[in-house]
Amino acid sequence: MTTEFAVESSTLDGSRGLISLSGEVDIYTAPRLKERLMDLLDGGATGVVVDLSDVTFIDSTALGVLIGGVRRLHEVDGRMALVVATRPVERVLTITGLERVFSIHRTREAAVAALG
Repeated sequence: MTTEFAVESSTLDGSRGLISLSGEVDIYTAPRLKERLMDLLDGGATGVVVDLSDVTFIDSTALGVLIGGVRRLHEVDGRMALVVATRPVERVLTITGLERVFSIHRTREAAVAALG
């Protein structure tokens, strides 16, 4: 069963934002992720939680969007935290070594708390 891609974003407070994704995040859907992420960053967010708990697949294009976001956040002393609850996403992050780049958490609450 393939879950259809969906992306939602919201502001948690003045400086923190949330992006929730589901389905496959790949070369076709990553531009929608990038758009939501850039909207939050352009709006002044210095902390972003990206909830990948309902993502069934993630490719290098999507990882590139996340890396670009974390780099931009680091420029303003900001932080990004990922919610990873599925084995396929966890595996990709481990294989690529990105588990050392991102702050990874099992729950949204833990990721929000990690932003401070």
